[in-house]
Amino acid sequence: MKNLVVGVADMKLSDDPEVVLVTHSLGSCIGLAIHDPVAKVGGLLHYMLPESSFDKSKAQKNPYMFGDTGIPLLFKGAYGLGAKKGRLRVIVAGASHILDQNGLFNIGKRNHTLLRKMFWKNNVMIDFEDVGGTANRTIKLEVGTGQAWLKTSGTGLRKI
Repeated sequence: MKNLVVGVADMKLSDDPEVVLVTHSLGSCIGLAIHDPVAKVGGLLHYMLPESSFDKSKAQKNPYMFGDTGIPLLFKGAYGLGAKKGRLRVIVAGASHILDQNGLFNIGKRNHTLLRKMFWKNNVMIDFEDVGGTANRTIKLEVGTGQAWLKTSGTGLRKI
């Protein structure tokens, strides 16, 4: 198996059954993994902020930094590799309350709210979700099988 690391403000797609997509240190960021078991296509997005209107020039340089631009690119990219919306398994993790003890910015909550609104509008169902709290998370997705794992800081890796 080949690990393909998805950094912060990054996205990776694959139809290689030997690839494991992994993203680390999901704090207030969202990790969004999708997998089509028939097409054997997987994708993983690690976005930092909800809306690209916050910084349009950064959004143009790196649309994966923002949920409103990264999420559509993840789904469209997977469709381009043969995935079908109705077959997708959708996994969401992150949106922790970190480095904002007074709740002034609520980045994690805002990231999650944007995702839920976009999914509701586009009739996308979430199969597994682990959000909120104060812990960092790691997601792994095996493209060939669709098997996924979640690690929350302080705990071991567990199948999801």
